[in-house]
Amino acid sequence: MAIESEPRPRPKTASASKSYAAERVDELPYSSLEKSERYETGRYLGATGLNWYTCDPTLQRAMRYYLTDEQFAWVEPRLVRLGELMGGPISERADITDKGPPRLVKYDRWGHDISEVIIPESAKATKRDLIERGFSGPAFRDAAEAAGIPQVPLTLASSYMLNQAEIGMSCAMGADAGMVASQVAQFAPRDVRELVLSKLESGEWIGQTGQFFTERTGGSDLGALETTATPDGDAWLLNGFKWFSSNLDGEAFVVMAKPIGAPDGIRGVATFLVLKHRRDGTRNGIRIRQLKDKLGTKAVASGEVEFVDAEAFLLSGDPDGLEAAAEGGTSDGRSVSRLMAMTNLARLGVAMMGLGCARRALVESLCYAKARSSWKKHLIDHPLMRRKLAEMIVDVEAVQAIIFDGYGHPNCQRQSDGPQRLRIAPALIKLKAARLGITTASDAIEVHGGNGYVETWPVARILRDAQINTLWEGPDNILCLDVRRAIEREGADTPLLERLREAVANAGEAVAAARTVSQRIEDLATAITAWKSLDSEVAEARLYPLAQFMAEVYAAALLCEQAEWELREFGDDRKSLVASLYVERYLKDAGPLRGIDAPESLSLERFEQLVAGALADDRPR
Repeated sequence: MAIESEPRPRPKTASASKSYAAERVDELPYSSLEKSERYETGRYLGATGLNWYTCDPTLQRAMRYYLTDEQFAWVEPRLVRLGELMGGPISERADITDKGPPRLVKYDRWGHDISEVIIPESAKATKRDLIERGFSGPAFRDAAEAAGIPQVPLTLASSYMLNQAEIGMSCAMGADAGMVASQVAQFAPRDVRELVLSKLESGEWIGQTGQFFTERTGGSDLGALETTATPDGDAWLLNGFKWFSSNLDGEAFVVMAKPIGAPDGIRGVATFLVLKHRRDGTRNGIRIRQLKDKLGTKAVASGEVEFVDAEAFLLSGDPDGLEAAAEGGTSDGRSVSRLMAMTNLARLGVAMMGLGCARRALVESLCYAKARSSWKKHLIDHPLMRRKLAEMIVDVEAVQAIIFDGYGHPNCQRQSDGPQRLRIAPALIKLKAARLGITTASDAIEVHGGNGYVETWPVARILRDAQINTLWEGPDNILCLDVRRAIEREGADTPLLERLREAVANAGEAVAAARTVSQRIEDLATAITAWKSLDSEVAEARLYPLAQFMAEVYAAALLCEQAEWELREFGDDRKSLVASLYVERYLKDAGPLRGIDAPESLSLERFEQLVAGALADDRPR
């Protein structure tokens, strides 16, 4: 007679949660309650659902670092509300938009080319939230201005959190609006200027601007573009083809073209304003050939655009466009140089996208490692995993430091009357941040194992999105060439070195890593001098390691500067720990044994302190 075994206990999640039924595998002979509990899915809580401000001690301290006490008191409750919005509905919708991106309706039922981009409802809802409940709308902007709150720290916090949810939405919200407004204010005809600026000021055209530069000949060699511009009264007619353009559902675009008769090179390139509708209200000659099936950033509609006698307005020379038109199509030849000056600010925006990807990947990794078990321990308790997570934490905080500093807003250590931006910094910062977004997302996939490689988990999308940041506003090689240009033509290395020395001086003796960083600053100065003496081709080939060296010393110096402030303000040496770990990894000579013989490990000994300062998440697991 068979003896019936006692029924095995079912996993708690199966009975407590109604979203899925109890699983038969939990009752097989080799199953156990302990094994079943390892797979209770309710324990796997990722970044979505957290308040992305209150869970981020580094952001909270950064805001204290860049705001006065009075300003911080006004801003913080609004940051708390924004963090809830970003970590809640905006993050949730990002995955929906990724699976159902914008689509193109090329023709109407009569076969007319209408080139209409249909934006998914998930993306529309996010845009509405950002304008009405976030920091992007005119109502919030006016309130902050009335309270005397500087714009830069607000932009930093908002962008930093939004880019953790979805970097494509940053572009879709009109990352080029400042460029459009600046150029239109200076050069557009009066009636066009009043129309565009009023729409931007009112918020009606938020997320409705873009720049169309890239053609099939490429995006970096602007002198090779082929789109033409022909004078037509005080306007121009554009004809040509743009290969990769974003925000195609927008209303106002800055477009590069060559006026007929202009030299075939960079001096012949001019910038034009092209609106979706002509002055008379009819549809302009903008034809969208197709939307790109991109790897990521699905929230922003990108595609190929053909101009067919598209009405345009010269953003150069005579503000009314009459003088240049009368001379047969020449501009002042400075269009590209003006845009390149604004490109530095755009590069900081792309760097922030890389940082957003890295921060999100870090948070997902910490959440997963706390929940997942292997060999009877949580992943986060294994030394190898702790090493990797510690590196991720340190790298993210280092890049956060250089991006926030790159905007030039004075901090508690550096009081000044206005922004102090370094000419060379944006290229260095983007070089570091864009790569970090990719490597940290890749690390996050490894932390998640096979789950990370599956699209139903968030880190796969983060990696797909992060890859674009190395391309937007210039890939690594273009950034390196800009570093050379800044050094050779503008002597931009001198202000950078001055800033680094200032940061280390502010750190003083209280920060252990400061002495090593001070030595490396002088090594960097020597390296720059040596580089200047190299043969031109060899010097170009060495630009990448030189730029990396500059970025690494820049980050280390800023970590030391902030560490001294945190020690003085909070009595907390955690940021000093971060600085030491960063210097140990990137700037110290590890010796012939590569540090393997070191008997102690700071990152293991103080791992809990590192994590507590990176993520405040007390959700039960």
